[in-house]
Amino acid sequence: MNTGILAYGGYIPQSRLQRSEIAKAHNWFAPGLQGLAKGERAIASWDEDTVTMSVEAARDCLTGLDRDAVSAVYMASTTFPFQDRQNAGIVADALSLQSGIMTLDVGSSQRAGTSGLSIAMQNSAGSGKSTLLVTSDKRRTKAASPLEMTSGDGAAALLIGEGDVIARLLGSHTESVDFVDHYRDENNSYDYGWEERWVRDEGYMKIVPTAVNALLESSGVKADDITTFCFPVAMGRVAGTLAKNLGIPGSAVADNLQANCGEIGAAHAVVMLVHALEQAKPGDKILVAGFGQGCDALLFEATDALASFPARRGISGHLARRREETNYLRFVTQNNLLNVERGIRGEVDKVTGLSTLYRNKHMAQRFIGGICKTCGTPQFPKTKICVAPDCGEVGTQDDYPFADKISHIQSYTADKLTYSPDPPAYYGMINFEGGGRLMNDFCDIAPDFGVEVGMSMRLMFRVKDYDNNRGFRRYFWKATPTDEALASQKKSKGE
Repeated sequence: MNTGILAYGGYIPQSRLQRSEIAKAHNWFAPGLQGLAKGERAIASWDEDTVTMSVEAARDCLTGLDRDAVSAVYMASTTFPFQDRQNAGIVADALSLQSGIMTLDVGSSQRAGTSGLSIAMQNSAGSGKSTLLVTSDKRRTKAASPLEMTSGDGAAALLIGEGDVIARLLGSHTESVDFVDHYRDENNSYDYGWEERWVRDEGYMKIVPTAVNALLESSGVKADDITTFCFPVAMGRVAGTLAKNLGIPGSAVADNLQANCGEIGAAHAVVMLVHALEQAKPGDKILVAGFGQGCDALLFEATDALASFPARRGISGHLARRREETNYLRFVTQNNLLNVERGIRGEVDKVTGLSTLYRNKHMAQRFIGGICKTCGTPQFPKTKICVAPDCGEVGTQDDYPFADKISHIQSYTADKLTYSPDPPAYYGMINFEGGGRLMNDFCDIAPDFGVEVGMSMRLMFRVKDYDNNRGFRRYFWKATPTDEALASQKKSKGE
């Protein structure tokens, strides 16, 4: 039975910081950055991290699929929010997956994404079980560094298993080499990188061909049969040169998304793979390589099932869901690269009672409400007493999931007095289709557009608040305009 990819999904934050604005801010000190000032990079909002982005990519991947069939969740990243709390477990909880599954964090290398993919393939082969791989990065970068220009934030997800796969695995090979092109130790927030030419000549040009040639030989596939070559590197012309040296057609070199996204660290190889699958045709052979202390190389062949695979928002859809950002100061402030005065309202202690969090985690992280067995009224939160005025029955509440329900704004406020890392704070009353209502925070609200009463909203898993005194963060679900609402809003404003 074929082992391969059953489904894919992606997520790119909607804000796109213009690289010209970064270069402009640093021109007095680092004029050489002008050479990297083309295009834009995706930047996560203040309430997004690798966990929340992974959840969004996974929701996209699992659209229309049975989540109870997922037997394992692997999360790959080099920027986990928690070093001693399993991040994959938070993702699984937000997805309302069963508790009897394997969860695993994979990190410590820029090839963590492809290593996680290799492990997921091995776990699913011959087992009849499916594994969800999510990979995401949100790297902190020094101001005025080349990495600040070329990085981006985002996530990708793949469902791996056997059966009617959309891309079957033809083979894989790994070379493990302790080649240190950059590193970040436990006491630092930023990567320390070595000289680019040496990394290119001694790293990319020697280690990657060894892994790829071994893969091609073991799989019996010729280099000129490769349709798409996904190699995540921001450095110009490296992927093309590698392809030429390997005998792979130049036309097969995949877009590295540097112009409109940036390099998403350990996630980028899988992001490029998802982007390639969105455009692939049955029979296409897709080679993906991940570099970092060696190289992972995996070869896939698109199957006939890909032609009928239901559309996802994916990487392409999220790239289209963009909002131009020209305020560099907002970016550095929200990423804590600038020590700003946040005011007295920003000093409230955000201590989280871990016992309370655990008791309410189905409500907070899974967004599970209740529905009355007697009258059929949905409500959030779930309580012992039905809220319906004509019912009021006690002990009749069954679990009722709200996370994927569409809602509409009944009323809203844009509050500039309360503290928010990105003022104004938008919140309001939303009514869910089918019943249920909630006073909820809003996210990803365009400053020039705002929101309107009646606007359709969908929920996104986000950071609720940060406890900076203790290094903890709480998650909850926030409402954001649907794609249809955004399109209607832009049309009404003549855009």
